[in-house]
Order: sequence, then structure tokens, then C-alpha cells
Amino acid sequence: MFDVSFSELMLIGVIALIVIGPERLPKVARTVGHLLGRAQRYVNEVKSDIQKEMDLKEIGDIKHQMEDAARSVQSSMTSSVDELRAAVTQPSQALKDTLDQARQALDTRPASADAPASGAAPAEPAASAPAIPAPAAERSPEPASAPRSAPASTDTSH
Repeated sequence: MFDVSFSELMLIGVIALIVIGPERLPKVARTVGHLLGRAQRYVNEVKSDIQKEMDLKEIGDIKHQMEDAARSVQSSMTSSVDELRAAVTQPSQALKDTLDQARQALDTRPASADAPASGAAPAEPAASAPAIPAPAAERSPEPASAPRSAPASTDTSH
């Protein structure tokens, strides 16, 4: 703290011994030691308080930086979600519009051309939907006019 060499301390001690006297010198030295200790503790407390304030300020700065980063990430994620939503909504809306137009076109076709004269329910025109043959697994190997035989029962009760 102070640049005081050993020879300077010896000189101060000799002068204090002469001025104060040998009887009161230990008591004065003890009092000066206590005062210097208190001053040192006070300086250390002030230093630690200043360090705590600096640390709190740094923590506050870091907190603000983290909040700014979180806001930035949130806004970028929100914009990404909005872009993806628009990318999905646009084609689906186009498909809905196309389906609505197709339904309107089917609803507005002339009913008199399709309806039979007897007043029965209109039948589907054969030209609008081509006949799709049934898969081979669904077709029966027997002719349609032949009756099917009932399975033979096995009675094992003797």
C-alpha cells in the first residue's frame, strides 16, 4: 500500500519511543494496530461491494443479451412457421377451389338430359365413368347361372 522500507519503519519506531515513552508505547502501538485493521477491513468491504455491483451489472447485461437473443429466435421461428403455414395453405386452398369449381360444374349440368321420361331416379350415364373390371380374387370361377352347393357336414358323434 505505502512504499515504506524497513529502515523507515525503524526510524518511526525510535521517534515514537522517544516522544511517547517506553511506558505508553505498547498501548499506543496496539491502538494504532486496531485502527489500521479497521481501516483495512473498511477498504476491503468497499472493494467487495464495488465488485458485487460490477458483477450484478454484468449479470444484468448478460440477462438483457439473453432476452434479446430469445426474442430474436422467437421472431425467426414465428416467421418460419408463418412461411410454412402459407406454403401449405396456398396449395390446399387451390385444391379446395378446384374441387368447388368441379362440384359447381356437376351441380349445374342440365338435369333433363340425364333424367328418364318415366320419372324414376336418374341413372348414371355410361360414358361418364368407365367400367372397371373386378379383380381376379373377387370373380367367381363358376358361371353365374350355376347354383352353389352347400358344404358337406361332417358328423363325428357315434
